[in-house]
Amino acid sequence: MTRYLPLVAAALLAIGGAIYMTQNSGSLPGVSIAEAQEADASVDPAPDMALGDDAAPVTVVEYASFTCPHCANFHEDVFKKLKSEYVDSGKVKFIHREVYFDRYGLWAGMIARCGGDARYFGLIDLIYQGQEEWIADGTPATILENLKKIGRTTGMSNDEMDACLQNEEMAQSMVAAYQANAGADEITGTPSFIINGEKYSNMSYGDFAEILDEKLAE
Repeated sequence: MTRYLPLVAAALLAIGGAIYMTQNSGSLPGVSIAEAQEADASVDPAPDMALGDDAAPVTVVEYASFTCPHCANFHEDVFKKLKSEYVDSGKVKFIHREVYFDRYGLWAGMIARCGGDARYFGLIDLIYQGQEEWIADGTPATILENLKKIGRTTGMSNDEMDACLQNEEMAQSMVAAYQANAGADEITGTPSFIINGEKYSNMSYGDFAEILDEKLAE
């Protein structure tokens, strides 16, 4: 079902230890949520990840969590068609903004960004498609290893991913971006969409296309 955010601050608390990781070699503590929130004023928010023409007449911003089943369904059933029909044709610029309900969603986002801008959207496709598989039994060690397996399929090494997952400044900047953007857009659930400044909830491809066509005709 759709995930809800009563308050951005309350949702941030659910991340727990941020980039706290459990591996065979032991526990590797990262920044805490309190530290990430305190760093908001001094750390630049992570940049948006976007597809499409910057000059496109319509901009779609998606707020989504990597651990949200409805978000996975959107990327499988709706996003692929939107990309083909609207983004690739230059009609729509698409921005994906991550929402963190838990530390696992943050880890997934860090793996996706570790691949660089060119591999980001390919990695999030794999993360959404394999959501049930990488969450598996729900234990931190299993989830971490499964996310790294996804990263390895795109050519990243374990050392590269370990460095990303231990990058406290990266985690802080991602949390800062989430807090600022979701708060400004008053996001209360995922997936949510901002289409040329107007907020919408989850919808079918047909409804999405109808709204986009109306915006394009304005």
